Amino acid sequence: MENTARVIHPEFAAGRRILAVSDIHGNLPFFRGLLQTVRFTPEDILVLDGDMLEKGRDSLALLREIMELSRTHTVYPICGNCDGLVSNFFETDRLDERFFASYLPQHPESIIRQLADEMGYVDWRDFPGLRAALRERYPEIRAWLAGLPTILETEHLVFVHGGVPSLEHMETLDRWKCMKNDDFRGQGHSFSKYVIVGHWPVTLYNPKIPSAAPLFDWERKIISIDGGCVLKADGQLNALILPSEESEDFSWQAYDGLEVYTALDRQEPSDDSINIRWGQADLELLEPGEEFSRCRHLESGRELDILTSYLRRTGERLWCEDSTDYRLPVEPGDRLSLAVRTSRGCLMKKNGVTGWYFGRLADTIEQK
Repeated sequence: MENTARVIHPEFAAGRRILAVSDIHGNLPFFRGLLQTVRFTPEDILVLDGDMLEKGRDSLALLREIMELSRTHTVYPICGNCDGLVSNFFETDRLDERFFASYLPQHPESIIRQLADEMGYVDWRDFPGLRAALRERYPEIRAWLAGLPTILETEHLVFVHGGVPSLEHMETLDRWKCMKNDDFRGQGHSFSKYVIVGHWPVTLYNPKIPSAAPLFDWERKIISIDGGCVLKADGQLNALILPSEESEDFSWQAYDGLEVYTALDRQEPSDDSINIRWGQADLELLEPGEEFSRCRHLESGRELDILTSYLRRTGERLWCEDSTDYRLPVEPGDRLSLAVRTSRGCLMKKNGVTGWYFGRLADTIEQK
């Protein structure tokens, strides 16, 4: 894989709807569910804004579905850091000792191991041998991965997985830094075109309220769309929707696979809440419990009850999956997705936002 960014400039015909999806991470049911939700047709343009592969259990099946879909529909896949890692394995041995020797044993769901299993290659730790076998058996997959662009630019839009510091001379940018660019929105950049990125789950940006909905920074023209699919228990796969390339009428839809209920009672939102998320999730256990445990969030000092099933230990470190004490604003008739049902209430989602609901739910269930 070359070191500098590969930029493509396709022509998007006026009047064709554009759908942007990022960070599918091998979740084939969510991908299919989302395309059905948005009623994807051959008239649409689908931009897959990186990290199609890895972390989810269906990476190989998803890859093949995308490759097949590209034959009948207009699909522009862009390379994310996870896709780039797979391509790197096909192309070079530079990362073997530094990365894959520790990564692959911990990730049986990796597409590299899925391919090894499919062709009956038992000793996948033999990286040179596995690489040679993959190249021989799967030249089409190798070529597809190697051909992924880093950046897609049109007259009004730029799609890149991680981010870019500037729109000037993007073909000279470091390819890997464009794919893996943590906390892009927090870097202060502004642009003359809308820059659509994935990579950094949007919920990481809000310290108070957990939201997986696309984040629109209109002033700086940055749109972040990673809904935490696969990575978060309540994650979702987002589709950013534009009716045409030149339009600024952005909308979005999402798929999270959760059951949908109708709320029967009104509930006021919290005045103050916390969003405990990756990188800021260390805890002190105050009072263990079977269903909930009382904990102190070390970074903020806030005490709250956290689902005991969400608690994790790494050595002496206690931490948790994404957790919150936020109460959702709810009106009777609202449609809420159920994440967790407890004896106290339900952890639910409304328009991509996760929080607690303590009212009644209608018996009827809709399947998303």
